[in-house]
Amino acid sequence: MRCPFTVPVTILASLSLWAVCAWSQPLTDFLANSAAGLKTLQAWYVPETGLWQTTNWWNAANGITMLVRYSKLSASPEFQPVIANTFVRNSHGKFPNFLNEYWDDEGWWALAWAGAYELTHEARYLEMADQIFVDMTKGWDDTCGGGIWWRKDKHYKNAIANELFLSVAATLANLTKDPDRRAGYLDWAQREWQWFAASGMINADNLVNDGLDSACHNNHRTTWTYNQGVILGGLSALSKQTGDAKFLERAQSIALAAISQLADKDGILHDPCEPQRCGNDAPQFKGIFVRNLATLNAAAPDSRFKRFLQKNAEKIWQVADPDHRFGVVWSGPSEVKTAATQISALDALVAAAEATGAPAKP
Repeated sequence: MRCPFTVPVTILASLSLWAVCAWSQPLTDFLANSAAGLKTLQAWYVPETGLWQTTNWWNAANGITMLVRYSKLSASPEFQPVIANTFVRNSHGKFPNFLNEYWDDEGWWALAWAGAYELTHEARYLEMADQIFVDMTKGWDDTCGGGIWWRKDKHYKNAIANELFLSVAATLANLTKDPDRRAGYLDWAQREWQWFAASGMINADNLVNDGLDSACHNNHRTTWTYNQGVILGGLSALSKQTGDAKFLERAQSIALAAISQLADKDGILHDPCEPQRCGNDAPQFKGIFVRNLATLNAAAPDSRFKRFLQKNAEKIWQVADPDHRFGVVWSGPSEVKTAATQISALDALVAAAEATGAPAKP
């Protein structure tokens, strides 16, 4: 642990060394803090599988996306071999071309490889993202007027699969150099948003519920943080492609509602499953929200978003273990610490660095 300055003996007599060192950390050096947390994360990484222990398939896609964003911000090539290894090890593995029975899982991987292309300019990543997106289009039908299904058994149309479909389509429209492909991606993105906005999943409080019931109405299930997040990135990408600010305005209204209603009195973000009932999936959710909030803030800077991101990153760092392990409860304390909680918290640190303006390389 780094504790860079001398602490008076009278203070040490009443405080643990860890408490003093945690207090003394430069909380605004978010990129350096990210680097420290990444060292801890990589102890869970298994080169032979290209995945992280203690977490699931779709979480790993978010891990790649986080590494991409850190790499872009730090201008460091350190994690490019990790990104490439995960790609090679899994392109022809258990789920060839990153396709499985969940269309939302596919969306996470499509975004990961689109990001890897943006970082490295290696065509293989963009080609994979396109292949995944083509498979996602097969989930679209006229049930409930449109939208894609969550799973390939076609029993549930939910928010996350459709938010990801929007985000992937709009992101690829911004990345491709082929005008015909761009037009195709944009058409899908616009169709998806038109359907999603009219679906009823965005409730009267400007929060996104989990999905639709059998009658195609809002099912009023949990307003998970990640459902408030992915839509921000999708609308930001759609605004970039079209030049239409109305998409950013809608995203801002959702973001402000989420910050107001899903954070505690100190402004720290939570999901309702905390601290012990989040399973393997929900520990990832908050990081997805803040990552996409940073994307929105880059497109339409807002001091409220910047401070929210900084505040959450500062709190995560304050309550971290001495070995820089981050838990599911960002306000602390938290017994649950896995690769998923680590990736999620790292998303928050990187997002704060993006919003703040990164300092020199760590």
